Amino acid sequence: MWIYNTQTRRKEELVPLHEGKVGIYACGPTVYNYIHIGNARPLIMFDVLRRYLEWRGYDVTFVQNFTDIDDKMINRANQEGTTVKELGERFIAEYFKDEEALGVRGDTIHPRATEHIPEIIALVQKLMDNGLAYQSGDGVYFDTEAFPGYGKLSGQNLEDLEAGARIQVDENKKHPMDFALWKAKKPGEPYWESPFGEGRPGWHIECSAMSMKYLGETIDIHCGGQDLVFPHHENEVAQSEGATGKPFAKYWMHNGFININNEKMSKSEGNFFTVREIGEKYDLEAVRYFMLGAHYRSPLNFSQELIEQSKAALERLYNAQANYEFLLEKGGTVERELNDAERKFVDGIPAIRERFITCMDDDMNTAGALGAVFDLVKEGNIIAVSGAATAAVKAALDSLNELTGVLGLLYHKKNEAADDVEKLVQQRQEARKAKNWKEADRIRDLIVSMGYILEDTPQGAKVRKA
Repeated sequence: MWIYNTQTRRKEELVPLHEGKVGIYACGPTVYNYIHIGNARPLIMFDVLRRYLEWRGYDVTFVQNFTDIDDKMINRANQEGTTVKELGERFIAEYFKDEEALGVRGDTIHPRATEHIPEIIALVQKLMDNGLAYQSGDGVYFDTEAFPGYGKLSGQNLEDLEAGARIQVDENKKHPMDFALWKAKKPGEPYWESPFGEGRPGWHIECSAMSMKYLGETIDIHCGGQDLVFPHHENEVAQSEGATGKPFAKYWMHNGFININNEKMSKSEGNFFTVREIGEKYDLEAVRYFMLGAHYRSPLNFSQELIEQSKAALERLYNAQANYEFLLEKGGTVERELNDAERKFVDGIPAIRERFITCMDDDMNTAGALGAVFDLVKEGNIIAVSGAATAAVKAALDSLNELTGVLGLLYHKKNEAADDVEKLVQQRQEARKAKNWKEADRIRDLIVSMGYILEDTPQGAKVRKA
Protein backbone atom coordinates (compact mmCIF):
# COMPACT_ATOMS: atom_id res chain seq x y z
CA MET A 1 0.00 0.00 0.00
CA TRP A 2 1.20 3.51 -0.85
CA ILE A 3 0.13 6.47 1.27
CA TYR A 4 0.82 10.17 0.96
CA ASN A 5 3.11 11.25 3.79
CA THR A 6 2.48 14.86 4.79
CA GLN A 7 5.99 15.18 6.19
CA THR A 8 7.81 14.11 3.02
CA ARG A 9 5.13 15.43 0.64
CA ARG A 10 5.13 12.31 -1.49
CA LYS A 11 3.55 8.89 -1.65
CA GLU A 12 5.51 6.23 0.18
CA GLU A 13 5.11 2.49 0.44
CA LEU A 14 3.75 1.42 3.81
CA VAL A 15 6.48 -0.57 5.54
CA PRO A 16 5.45 -1.04 9.19
CA LEU A 17 7.95 -0.90 12.03
CA HIS A 18 7.06 -4.49 12.92
CA GLU A 19 6.18 -6.97 10.20
CA GLY A 20 2.47 -7.75 10.08
CA LYS A 21 1.56 -5.08 12.65
CA VAL A 22 0.49 -1.45 12.25
CA GLY A 23 0.06 1.10 15.01
CA ILE A 24 -2.19 4.08 14.24
CA TYR A 25 -2.85 7.16 16.35
CA ALA A 26 -5.76 9.39 15.37
CA CYS A 27 -6.50 12.66 17.11
CA GLY A 28 -9.96 12.52 18.64
CA PRO A 29 -12.39 15.25 19.72
CA THR A 30 -12.29 17.72 22.57
CA VAL A 31 -15.42 16.59 24.40
CA TYR A 32 -17.18 19.85 25.20
CA ASN A 33 -19.89 19.55 22.53
CA TYR A 34 -21.36 17.21 19.92
CA ILE A 35 -18.96 16.39 17.09
CA HIS A 36 -19.53 18.38 13.89
CA ILE A 37 -19.53 17.26 10.27
CA GLY A 38 -15.87 18.23 9.92
CA ASN A 39 -15.00 15.85 12.79
CA ALA A 40 -16.89 13.08 11.01
CA ARG A 41 -14.55 12.99 8.01
CA PRO A 42 -11.39 11.77 9.82
CA LEU A 43 -13.51 9.43 11.93
CA ILE A 44 -14.88 7.74 8.82
CA MET A 45 -11.80 7.85 6.60
CA PHE A 46 -9.35 6.50 9.14
CA ASP A 47 -11.87 3.90 10.25
CA VAL A 48 -11.72 2.69 6.63
CA LEU A 49 -7.90 2.73 6.75
CA ARG A 50 -8.01 0.50 9.79
CA ARG A 51 -10.61 -1.83 8.29
CA TYR A 52 -8.65 -2.14 5.06
CA LEU A 53 -5.35 -2.93 6.74
CA GLU A 54 -7.03 -5.57 8.89
CA TRP A 55 -8.68 -7.05 5.81
CA ARG A 56 -5.25 -7.28 4.20
CA GLY A 57 -4.05 -9.29 7.18
CA TYR A 58 -2.36 -6.71 9.42
CA ASP A 59 -2.72 -6.75 13.19
CA VAL A 60 -3.80 -3.14 13.77
CA THR A 61 -3.63 -1.26 17.07
CA PHE A 62 -5.81 1.81 16.61
CA VAL A 63 -5.68 4.55 19.25
CA GLN A 64 -7.99 7.56 19.25
CA ASN A 65 -7.91 9.86 22.23
CA PHE A 66 -10.42 12.05 24.01
CA THR A 67 -9.21 15.50 25.05
CA ASP A 68 -11.15 15.86 28.29
CA ILE A 69 -9.29 18.78 29.86
CA ASP A 70 -8.98 21.99 27.84
CA ASP A 71 -9.84 25.69 27.93
CA LYS A 72 -13.02 25.08 25.91
CA MET A 73 -14.16 22.40 28.35
CA ILE A 74 -13.50 24.61 31.36
CA ASN A 75 -15.43 27.51 29.82
CA ARG A 76 -18.41 25.30 28.82
CA ALA A 77 -18.53 23.65 32.26
CA ASN A 78 -18.52 27.04 33.97
CA GLN A 79 -21.32 28.27 31.70
CA GLU A 80 -23.45 25.23 32.53
CA GLY A 81 -22.61 25.17 36.22
CA THR A 82 -21.23 21.64 36.00
CA THR A 83 -17.80 20.06 36.41
CA VAL A 84 -15.34 19.42 33.61
CA LYS A 85 -15.47 15.71 34.43
CA GLU A 86 -19.28 15.58 34.19
CA LEU A 87 -19.19 17.54 30.92
CA GLY A 88 -16.62 15.15 29.48
CA GLU A 89 -18.57 12.05 30.52
CA ARG A 90 -21.72 13.41 28.90
CA PHE A 91 -20.18 14.23 25.54
CA ILE A 92 -18.05 11.09 25.41
CA ALA A 93 -21.31 9.13 25.71
CA GLU A 94 -22.84 11.26 22.94
CA TYR A 95 -19.75 10.73 20.81
CA PHE A 96 -20.19 6.96 20.95
CA LYS A 97 -23.78 7.34 19.73
CA ASP A 98 -22.64 9.38 16.73
CA GLU A 99 -19.75 6.99 16.09
CA GLU A 100 -22.14 4.04 15.91
CA ALA A 101 -24.55 5.92 13.63
CA LEU A 102 -21.66 6.72 11.27
CA GLY A 103 -20.66 3.05 11.10
CA VAL A 104 -17.33 3.61 12.86
CA ARG A 105 -16.13 0.49 14.61
CA GLY A 106 -16.20 0.78 18.37
CA ASP A 107 -13.40 -1.48 19.59
CA THR A 108 -10.80 1.30 19.50
CA ILE A 109 -8.44 2.20 22.36
CA HIS A 110 -9.87 5.50 23.61
CA PRO A 111 -7.45 7.00 26.17
CA ARG A 112 -8.51 10.11 28.05
CA ALA A 113 -6.04 12.86 28.83
CA THR A 114 -7.10 13.09 32.48
CA GLU A 115 -6.33 9.39 32.98
CA HIS A 116 -2.72 9.87 31.81
CA ILE A 117 -1.49 12.73 33.98
CA PRO A 118 1.50 10.74 35.36
CA GLU A 119 2.70 9.96 31.82
CA ILE A 120 2.25 13.60 30.80
CA ILE A 121 4.18 14.88 33.83
CA ALA A 122 7.02 12.41 33.16
CA LEU A 123 7.25 13.59 29.53
CA VAL A 124 7.35 17.25 30.54
CA GLN A 125 10.07 16.46 33.05
CA LYS A 126 12.10 14.65 30.40
CA LEU A 127 11.91 17.67 28.11
CA MET A 128 13.10 19.90 30.95
CA ASP A 129 15.95 17.51 31.68
CA ASN A 130 16.91 17.57 27.98
CA GLY A 131 17.06 21.36 27.97
CA LEU A 132 14.04 21.72 25.67
CA ALA A 133 11.55 23.16 28.16
CA TYR A 134 11.61 25.88 30.74
CA GLN A 135 9.47 26.93 33.67
CA SER A 136 7.88 30.37 33.51
CA GLY A 137 5.44 32.44 35.49
CA ASP A 138 2.34 30.65 34.19
CA GLY A 139 3.63 27.13 33.59
CA VAL A 140 6.15 25.17 31.54
CA TYR A 141 6.89 25.95 27.87
CA PHE A 142 8.59 24.08 25.07
CA ASP A 143 11.63 25.98 23.81
CA THR A 144 11.13 25.93 20.03
CA GLU A 145 14.50 27.58 19.32
CA ALA A 146 16.26 24.73 21.13
CA PHE A 147 14.75 22.11 18.79
CA PRO A 148 16.46 22.36 15.38
CA GLY A 149 13.76 20.44 13.49
CA TYR A 150 10.84 22.64 14.47
CA GLY A 151 8.63 23.27 11.41
CA LYS A 152 9.60 20.18 9.42
CA LEU A 153 6.10 18.70 9.36
CA SER A 154 4.43 21.86 8.08
CA GLY A 155 7.42 22.57 5.83
CA GLN A 156 8.27 25.95 7.29
CA ASN A 157 11.11 27.25 9.44
CA LEU A 158 10.61 28.99 12.75
CA GLU A 159 10.96 32.48 11.27
CA ASP A 160 8.37 31.81 8.55
CA LEU A 161 5.93 30.40 11.07
CA GLU A 162 6.37 33.38 13.34
CA ALA A 163 5.87 35.83 10.47
CA GLY A 164 2.69 34.11 9.30
CA ALA A 165 1.05 33.75 12.70
CA ARG A 166 -1.06 36.14 14.71
CA ILE A 167 0.90 36.17 17.93
CA GLN A 168 0.12 38.05 21.10
CA VAL A 169 3.11 39.30 23.05
CA ASP A 170 3.60 37.06 26.07
CA GLU A 171 6.28 38.00 28.59
CA ASN A 172 6.22 34.43 29.95
CA LYS A 173 7.70 33.05 26.70
CA LYS A 174 11.25 33.18 25.43
CA HIS A 175 10.02 33.04 21.82
CA PRO A 176 6.54 33.82 20.45
CA MET A 177 6.18 30.28 18.99
CA ASP A 178 6.94 28.51 22.28
CA PHE A 179 3.93 26.51 23.46
CA ALA A 180 2.59 25.41 26.83
CA LEU A 181 3.39 21.93 28.12
CA TRP A 182 1.99 22.54 31.60
CA LYS A 183 -0.37 25.35 32.58
CA ALA A 184 -0.18 26.74 36.09
CA LYS A 185 -3.32 26.49 38.23
CA LYS A 186 -5.90 29.25 37.92
CA PRO A 187 -8.81 29.88 40.30
CA GLY A 188 -11.77 27.59 39.63
CA GLU A 189 -9.90 25.27 37.26
CA PRO A 190 -9.15 21.56 37.72
CA TYR A 191 -5.52 20.93 38.62
CA TRP A 192 -3.03 18.22 39.45
CA GLU A 193 0.13 18.17 41.57
CA SER A 194 3.43 18.12 39.68
CA PRO A 195 7.14 18.91 40.20
CA PHE A 196 6.50 22.18 38.37
CA GLY A 197 3.58 23.17 40.58
CA GLU A 198 -0.17 22.65 40.61
CA GLY A 199 -1.72 22.86 37.17
CA ARG A 200 -2.92 20.96 34.13
CA PRO A 201 -1.44 19.73 30.84
CA GLY A 202 -1.32 21.67 27.61
CA TRP A 203 -3.19 20.25 24.63
CA HIS A 204 -0.24 19.07 22.54
CA ILE A 205 1.62 17.13 25.23
CA GLU A 206 -1.45 15.00 25.93
CA CYS A 207 -1.36 13.27 22.54
CA SER A 208 2.38 12.60 22.69
CA ALA A 209 2.09 10.96 26.10
CA MET A 210 -0.92 8.83 25.14
CA SER A 211 0.46 7.70 21.78
CA MET A 212 3.77 6.71 23.39
CA LYS A 213 2.04 4.69 26.10
CA TYR A 214 -0.01 2.58 23.71
CA LEU A 215 2.12 2.55 20.54
CA GLY A 216 5.69 3.17 21.64
CA GLU A 217 8.14 6.02 21.07
CA THR A 218 7.84 5.69 17.28
CA ILE A 219 4.50 4.91 15.67
CA ASP A 220 3.62 3.77 12.18
CA ILE A 221 0.84 6.18 11.20
CA HIS A 222 -0.38 9.39 12.80
CA CYS A 223 -3.51 10.84 11.24
CA GLY A 224 -5.99 13.65 11.65
CA GLY A 225 -7.55 16.63 9.93
CA GLN A 226 -5.54 19.01 7.78
CA ASP A 227 -6.20 21.79 10.29
CA LEU A 228 -4.08 19.91 12.84
CA VAL A 229 -0.83 19.95 10.82
CA PHE A 230 0.09 23.21 12.53
CA PRO A 231 0.35 23.82 15.37
CA HIS A 232 -0.90 20.60 17.01
CA HIS A 233 0.96 17.94 15.03
CA GLU A 234 4.02 20.13 14.55
CA ASN A 235 4.24 20.51 18.30
CA GLU A 236 3.71 16.79 18.84
CA VAL A 237 6.70 16.08 16.61
CA ALA A 238 8.90 18.58 18.46
CA GLN A 239 8.10 17.45 21.98
CA SER A 240 8.08 13.71 21.18
CA GLU A 241 11.34 13.69 19.24
CA GLY A 242 12.86 16.16 21.67
CA ALA A 243 12.16 13.72 24.49
CA THR A 244 13.19 10.47 22.82
CA GLY A 245 15.64 11.43 20.08
CA LYS A 246 13.70 9.08 17.78
CA PRO A 247 11.32 9.75 14.87
CA PHE A 248 7.81 10.20 16.24
CA ALA A 249 5.78 8.85 13.29
CA LYS A 250 6.85 7.18 10.05
CA TYR A 251 3.79 8.36 8.13
CA TRP A 252 1.49 11.35 8.57
CA MET A 253 -1.95 11.23 6.93
CA HIS A 254 -4.25 14.28 6.87
CA ASN A 255 -7.75 14.57 5.43
CA GLY A 256 -8.95 17.68 3.59
CA PHE A 257 -11.44 20.27 4.76
CA ILE A 258 -15.21 20.15 4.37
CA ASN A 259 -17.09 23.15 3.00
CA ILE A 260 -20.83 23.69 3.36
CA ASN A 261 -22.53 24.69 0.11
CA ASN A 262 -19.14 25.83 -1.23
CA GLU A 263 -18.43 27.99 1.80
CA LYS A 264 -16.11 27.40 4.74
CA MET A 265 -17.99 25.97 7.70
CA SER A 266 -18.40 28.68 10.32
CA LYS A 267 -20.68 29.29 13.29
CA SER A 268 -20.79 32.98 12.44
CA GLU A 269 -22.04 32.18 8.92
CA GLY A 270 -24.77 29.91 10.29
CA ASN A 271 -23.56 26.88 8.31
CA PHE A 272 -22.06 24.94 11.21
CA PHE A 273 -23.71 21.53 11.66
CA THR A 274 -23.20 18.81 14.20
CA VAL A 275 -23.46 15.18 13.20
CA ARG A 276 -26.47 14.91 15.49
CA GLU A 277 -28.27 17.72 13.63
CA ILE A 278 -27.57 16.13 10.26
CA GLY A 279 -28.74 12.78 11.62
CA GLU A 280 -32.17 14.30 12.26
CA LYS A 281 -32.59 14.80 8.49
CA TYR A 282 -30.56 11.96 6.97
CA ASP A 283 -29.51 8.44 7.72
CA LEU A 284 -25.87 8.95 8.66
CA GLU A 285 -24.83 6.01 6.51
CA ALA A 286 -25.54 8.30 3.55
CA VAL A 287 -23.07 10.77 5.09
CA ARG A 288 -20.51 7.99 5.37
CA TYR A 289 -21.04 7.06 1.71
CA PHE A 290 -20.72 10.73 0.76
CA MET A 291 -17.34 10.93 2.51
CA LEU A 292 -16.10 7.80 0.73
CA GLY A 293 -17.09 9.20 -2.66
CA ALA A 294 -14.13 11.60 -2.67
CA HIS A 295 -10.43 11.16 -1.98
CA TYR A 296 -9.70 11.76 1.69
CA ARG A 297 -7.07 14.46 0.96
CA SER A 298 -9.33 16.46 -1.35
CA PRO A 299 -11.56 19.33 -0.18
CA LEU A 300 -15.14 18.14 0.06
CA ASN A 301 -18.30 20.17 -0.43
CA PHE A 302 -21.27 19.18 1.71
CA SER A 303 -24.74 19.94 0.32
CA GLN A 304 -28.24 18.55 0.50
CA GLU A 305 -28.13 17.62 -3.20
CA LEU A 306 -24.93 15.59 -2.78
CA ILE A 307 -26.28 13.77 0.27
CA GLU A 308 -29.43 12.87 -1.67
CA GLN A 309 -27.24 11.47 -4.45
CA SER A 310 -25.29 9.45 -1.89
CA LYS A 311 -28.52 8.17 -0.40
CA ALA A 312 -29.71 7.00 -3.82
CA ALA A 313 -26.41 5.26 -4.59
CA LEU A 314 -26.42 3.56 -1.21
CA GLU A 315 -29.97 2.39 -1.84
CA ARG A 316 -28.80 0.65 -5.01
CA LEU A 317 -26.34 -1.35 -2.95
CA TYR A 318 -28.98 -2.24 -0.35
CA ASN A 319 -31.44 -3.27 -3.07
CA ALA A 320 -28.84 -5.56 -4.64
CA GLN A 321 -28.05 -7.09 -1.27
CA ALA A 322 -31.76 -7.56 -0.50
CA ASN A 323 -32.37 -9.14 -3.91
CA TYR A 324 -29.55 -11.67 -3.49
CA GLU A 325 -30.73 -12.52 0.04
CA PHE A 326 -34.33 -12.85 -1.11
CA LEU A 327 -33.45 -15.30 -3.88
CA LEU A 328 -31.34 -17.40 -1.55
CA GLU A 329 -33.79 -17.38 1.37
CA LYS A 330 -37.03 -17.83 -0.59
CA GLY A 331 -35.93 -20.66 -2.84
CA GLY A 332 -35.47 -18.47 -5.90
CA THR A 333 -32.18 -20.20 -6.81
CA VAL A 334 -31.43 -23.72 -8.01
CA GLU A 335 -28.63 -26.13 -7.06
CA ARG A 336 -27.20 -26.72 -10.52
CA GLU A 337 -24.08 -26.19 -12.64
CA LEU A 338 -23.32 -22.61 -13.63
CA ASN A 339 -24.42 -21.55 -17.11
CA ASP A 340 -22.10 -19.52 -19.34
CA ALA A 341 -23.26 -16.11 -18.07
CA GLU A 342 -23.00 -17.19 -14.44
CA ARG A 343 -19.57 -18.74 -15.00
CA LYS A 344 -18.35 -15.53 -16.61
CA PHE A 345 -19.62 -13.54 -13.63
CA VAL A 346 -18.08 -15.79 -10.98
CA ASP A 347 -14.78 -16.02 -12.85
CA GLY A 348 -14.73 -12.21 -13.12
CA ILE A 349 -15.06 -11.55 -9.39
CA PRO A 350 -11.30 -11.89 -8.65
CA ALA A 351 -10.55 -9.17 -11.21
CA ILE A 352 -13.11 -6.83 -9.59
CA ARG A 353 -11.65 -7.62 -6.18
CA GLU A 354 -8.15 -6.91 -7.48
CA ARG A 355 -9.30 -3.56 -8.88
CA PHE A 356 -10.75 -2.73 -5.48
CA ILE A 357 -7.39 -3.54 -3.86
CA THR A 358 -5.45 -1.54 -6.45
CA CYS A 359 -7.56 1.54 -5.70
CA MET A 360 -7.24 1.17 -1.95
CA ASP A 361 -3.50 0.56 -2.20
CA ASP A 362 -3.19 3.86 -4.05
CA ASP A 363 -3.37 6.18 -1.03
CA MET A 364 -6.81 4.87 -0.06
CA ASN A 365 -8.73 5.80 -3.20
CA THR A 366 -12.17 4.99 -1.82
CA ALA A 367 -13.97 6.56 -4.77
CA GLY A 368 -12.29 4.11 -7.12
CA ALA A 369 -12.99 1.25 -4.74
CA LEU A 370 -16.69 2.16 -4.77
CA GLY A 371 -16.57 2.03 -8.57
CA ALA A 372 -15.37 -1.57 -8.34
CA VAL A 373 -18.22 -2.39 -5.96
CA PHE A 374 -20.78 -0.99 -8.39
CA ASP A 375 -19.26 -2.99 -11.22
CA LEU A 376 -19.78 -6.08 -9.08
CA VAL A 377 -23.42 -5.13 -8.47
CA LYS A 378 -24.03 -4.33 -12.14
CA GLU A 379 -22.79 -7.76 -13.22
CA GLY A 380 -24.38 -9.52 -10.25
CA ASN A 381 -27.82 -8.09 -10.95
CA ILE A 382 -27.77 -9.55 -14.45
CA ILE A 383 -27.45 -13.12 -13.21
CA ALA A 384 -29.49 -12.75 -9.98
CA VAL A 385 -32.89 -13.75 -11.38
CA SER A 386 -35.41 -16.44 -10.60
CA GLY A 387 -33.93 -19.88 -11.26
CA ALA A 388 -30.31 -18.69 -11.07
CA ALA A 389 -27.65 -21.08 -9.83
CA THR A 390 -27.35 -20.89 -6.06
CA ALA A 391 -23.55 -20.71 -6.21
CA ALA A 392 -23.61 -17.68 -8.52
CA VAL A 393 -26.02 -15.66 -6.38
CA LYS A 394 -24.17 -16.64 -3.22
CA ALA A 395 -20.89 -15.46 -4.80
CA ALA A 396 -22.52 -12.12 -5.63
CA LEU A 397 -23.82 -11.69 -2.07
CA ASP A 398 -20.61 -12.81 -0.37
CA SER A 399 -18.45 -10.54 -2.52
CA LEU A 400 -20.75 -7.55 -2.02
CA ASN A 401 -20.77 -8.04 1.74
CA GLU A 402 -17.01 -8.48 1.82
CA LEU A 403 -16.11 -5.34 -0.12
CA THR A 404 -18.73 -3.08 1.44
CA GLY A 405 -17.62 -4.40 4.83
CA VAL A 406 -14.11 -3.10 4.17
CA LEU A 407 -15.62 0.33 3.49
CA GLY A 408 -17.93 0.05 6.49
CA LEU A 409 -21.11 0.19 4.40
CA LEU A 410 -24.39 -1.77 4.53
CA TYR A 411 -24.18 -1.91 8.31
CA HIS A 412 -27.90 -1.56 8.96
CA LYS A 413 -29.23 -4.95 9.95
CA LYS A 414 -32.88 -5.93 10.04
CA ASN A 415 -34.47 -4.06 12.91
CA GLU A 416 -37.77 -4.45 14.72
CA ALA A 417 -39.56 -2.38 12.07
CA ALA A 418 -38.31 -4.73 9.37
CA ASP A 419 -39.47 -7.71 11.42
CA ASP A 420 -42.91 -6.10 11.73
CA VAL A 421 -43.05 -5.65 7.96
CA GLU A 422 -42.19 -9.32 7.45
CA LYS A 423 -45.09 -10.26 9.73
CA LEU A 424 -47.42 -7.98 7.79
CA VAL A 425 -46.29 -9.55 4.51
CA GLN A 426 -47.17 -12.98 5.93
CA GLN A 427 -50.57 -11.72 7.12
CA ARG A 428 -51.26 -10.30 3.66
CA GLN A 429 -50.37 -13.63 2.06
CA GLU A 430 -52.84 -15.37 4.37
CA ALA A 431 -55.54 -12.81 3.50
CA ARG A 432 -54.92 -13.40 -0.20
CA LYS A 433 -55.19 -17.16 0.25
CA ALA A 434 -58.51 -16.61 1.99
CA LYS A 435 -59.49 -14.30 -0.91
CA ASN A 436 -60.01 -11.49 1.56
CA TRP A 437 -58.90 -8.88 -0.96
CA LYS A 438 -60.03 -5.90 1.10
CA GLU A 439 -57.85 -6.97 4.02
CA ALA A 440 -54.94 -7.75 1.71
CA ASP A 441 -55.17 -4.27 0.20
CA ARG A 442 -55.36 -2.69 3.65
CA ILE A 443 -52.17 -4.46 4.75
CA ARG A 444 -50.43 -3.52 1.52
CA ASP A 445 -51.28 0.16 2.09
CA LEU A 446 -49.96 -0.14 5.65
CA ILE A 447 -46.67 -1.59 4.45
CA VAL A 448 -46.30 1.21 1.91
CA SER A 449 -47.04 3.81 4.60
CA MET A 450 -44.12 2.39 6.63
CA GLY A 451 -41.74 3.27 3.81
CA TYR A 452 -41.51 -0.04 1.96
CA ILE A 453 -42.21 -1.19 -1.60
CA LEU A 454 -44.10 -4.46 -2.02
CA GLU A 455 -43.74 -6.52 -5.19
CA ASP A 456 -45.52 -9.79 -6.00
CA THR A 457 -43.18 -12.22 -7.75
CA PRO A 458 -43.45 -15.92 -8.77
CA GLN A 459 -41.46 -16.72 -5.61
CA GLY A 460 -43.78 -14.75 -3.38
CA ALA A 461 -44.08 -11.22 -2.06
CA LYS A 462 -40.85 -9.21 -2.12
CA VAL A 463 -40.42 -6.18 0.11
CA ARG A 464 -37.71 -3.49 0.14
CA LYS A 465 -37.18 -0.02 1.49
CA ALA A 466 -38.63 2.76 -0.66
